Amino acid sequence: MEYLPDSNVRYKDVDYWNERYRTEESFEWFGDFTKFDHLLRQHVGTEENILMLGCGNSALSYDMYRAGYTSITNVDYSNVCVESMAERHKDCAQLSWLCMDARRLAFPDGVFDVVLEKGTLDAMLVEERDPWKVSENTARLLHQVLLELSLWWCQASPANQNISAYVHMKKTKQVSRVLKPGGRFISVTFAQPHFRKGLYARAEYDWSIKHYHYGNSFHYFLYVLTKGEELSSEDAALERRLLEEAEAPPTNIRFQEADSEDFLNNIGL
Repeated sequence: MEYLPDSNVRYKDVDYWNERYRTEESFEWFGDFTKFDHLLRQHVGTEENILMLGCGNSALSYDMYRAGYTSITNVDYSNVCVESMAERHKDCAQLSWLCMDARRLAFPDGVFDVVLEKGTLDAMLVEERDPWKVSENTARLLHQVLLELSLWWCQASPANQNISAYVHMKKTKQVSRVLKPGGRFISVTFAQPHFRKGLYARAEYDWSIKHYHYGNSFHYFLYVLTKGEELSSEDAALERRLLEEAEAPPTNIRFQEADSEDFLNNIGL
């Protein structure tokens, strides 16, 4: 493929994307809007204020605009992408385009009803060799992004001195960062629930988790995380188990080669 990088790690490199966006007009990860429109309409109102996180050159925002969604703010860290998309859609007043890092969103608290990402978090995970256990550096990166959606403070009792006791902390105050109360973070990915829910199931994010799948021969997944709702008992148990495993002594794991296949480009509907 013309835009296939020589190493998967380049998917995290803004220079790679700037170079690609100079010549590539559009590309859709995980299928276009028509493939999951039926799911999106269940959770996103056409008049809600939407943030598209890592918009790329996807036609998703424009397709949603044509379907009646009236307010979509698009951000990407590639200035080439943002300038190109802004020029291409200059006649669509309901679409705005900003160059911005997902880890440092320059928006006031509680301004969006919905934050939507399609493949952005997957690009941040391209260096991972063990799908069951994300590396410390990548976990920290994802935590930065997710905290931009959910800023929190908590107070621990004196007994809460270790990581496994974290789940028993009493939250004394929680506020949304860019999501309004009741807002939804929607994540579209190829990652199955047994891999992805472990990243989302954290009480500090202050959201519940639902997931759906779409596609025929190959399933993709759409996660809906609703701000201000508690984790289900199943997801809370998952969080506790992961915290306990984090304290356990390490074991030897056989890793797959990170660049043995280009998983982002071997997916399609």
